[in-house]
Amino acid sequence: MHLITSSHSDRQLPQHRIPSRIVTSIPQQSVIYPGHCPRSHKHVQSTTGQGTATLATVDVKPRKTYYGDYHDPNRTVGLRIANGGAGQAGLIGAWADSFINYMVKKKQFEPFAVKWYLGDTTESIAFLENKVVDVAVTYNEAAERQLYEIGLLSAWVYGFRDHFYLVGPRSNPAALDKSENILSMIKKIVRTGNEHSVQPPVDKPPTRFLSRYDKSATNIKESELFIKIGQVPWAYAYSKWYHQYPRFPIQALEAASLLHEYTLSDRGIWLSSSAEVQSRLEIYKQGQDTPGDEEEDILLNPAHVLVAQEENILNKSIGKAFVVWVQLYDAENREGGQWVVEHFTGFAQTGETKEPLYTRAPSNWSPYK
Repeated sequence: MHLITSSHSDRQLPQHRIPSRIVTSIPQQSVIYPGHCPRSHKHVQSTTGQGTATLATVDVKPRKTYYGDYHDPNRTVGLRIANGGAGQAGLIGAWADSFINYMVKKKQFEPFAVKWYLGDTTESIAFLENKVVDVAVTYNEAAERQLYEIGLLSAWVYGFRDHFYLVGPRSNPAALDKSENILSMIKKIVRTGNEHSVQPPVDKPPTRFLSRYDKSATNIKESELFIKIGQVPWAYAYSKWYHQYPRFPIQALEAASLLHEYTLSDRGIWLSSSAEVQSRLEIYKQGQDTPGDEEEDILLNPAHVLVAQEENILNKSIGKAFVVWVQLYDAENREGGQWVVEHFTGFAQTGETKEPLYTRAPSNWSPYK
């Protein structure tokens, strides 16, 4: 059996997850096996019963700082926001710049800075609990409700709608039919993955599924899909076609494209990825908005804005103002968080017609039920 030495450990691990003919297509340090995580770790205890969250930033440092139209590295920090995919796609930065400009020009505040901390849903919640950030933009209502029920939030509002995508290799070894529902597709991935583990096809790559395996909202959603069909491929003895790859979403999508694997991603990340990555993948199923405020599609990915208790917010006035602004849609003046969402097309699209990455929040959603 061929062995690969991971750059993250001196352990030698069997190359049973990735076909040898394509393992050289990505850097060796990107080949991840069970129990190996390439993200830098800092452990912070969660008080919501979710255990110890693994925070993917060294010493919990912000990934980027925004200043609006008033760039000055010496600006006082007015707000700290944690988020994963929308931060990587650039929406959090667009929100930050627009909010700063609004507060200075419309509310006569002194210019300030907004810091963005990179973290998936579980990590962002832990950041909020441990007073590292004032705001967490997250994607799992059950986890968010725990914070609300134990009194750790001063506000909980709908931020925007993202949409999960099931994508995979154009060779389509699982023979997915786009007219099928998502659960039928997952069943096919499981069935053909098991078959190809025993006897790989000779004319195309075998069926494999790349999981971020990191407690992110995407990882939770994919787990939900597998459980709905009675499967737990991550359980011992784990399924050989189930590839655990704990990276952030843009990196995970690129890996899936190089390794010819199916994976669950989202619209924001897809439209923020390069044309080269997209050219190697096919979208087999995508989440859709439903009429009105109903959220019936299992692939809809709602993003909610959680704001810490007032005593834990860096600047209470700015924190309160952000809650109001993020729900504002002012088309006439092109202002408000919802206006930014509706018009944000990211930075990766190169065509004349650019698609918005996200859709606006429903008008009458309430978590207080």
